[in-house]
Amino acid sequence: MNRLLVLARHGQSDWNLKNLFTGWKDPGLTDLGVEEARAAGRRLKALGIQFDVAYTSDLSRAQRTCELILEEIGQPNLTTIRDQALNERDYGDLSGLNKDDARAKWGEDQVHVWRRSYDVPPPGGESLKDTVARVLPYYVSEILPRVMRGERVLVAAHGNSLRALVMVLDRLSADSIPSMELATGIPLVYRLKADTTVEDKQVLAA
Repeated sequence: MNRLLVLARHGQSDWNLKNLFTGWKDPGLTDLGVEEARAAGRRLKALGIQFDVAYTSDLSRAQRTCELILEEIGQPNLTTIRDQALNERDYGDLSGLNKDDARAKWGEDQVHVWRRSYDVPPPGGESLKDTVARVLPYYVSEILPRVMRGERVLVAAHGNSLRALVMVLDRLSADSIPSMELATGIPLVYRLKADTTVEDKQVLAA
């Protein structure tokens, strides 16, 4: 049985380019981000990968990335489910701020704790632990059952919401996951065993 799960972080957004905390704000993709998403689709197409269903977040940068990937593999009309559960981590009061300005305001150490600790949220926002608590139940109830039935599933989402899934799939500790970087537009191709653990993982880098 082909238990295929592909995770793809959205292409570069306008606020990624400007070094701003994005969170639940909704900037679009840059020209580079569009090309990253298309390139991701081309790499999946080169492997002959097709999907039965796609999932994405409630934010346009992930939705557009999903659309571009599906266009490239020749499945532009694939059923796509959008859900806020897959949204990026909410950065609260940091959202929209330049990361350097945030460091100047709160200090390098404090901003580092907010960005890289597992369970310390920024003011008014979510910690990575909070994001995991939002994403994982959705994965277990909605996405994983489809994969285990043999459906081929694409998830186009965000760095932190996908970290939550990679943490489970790769069996990473809470200590190690905050420092793990997911590059924009680079698909992670997982094939699962019958017990939901990973049989094979490919990183489709350029």
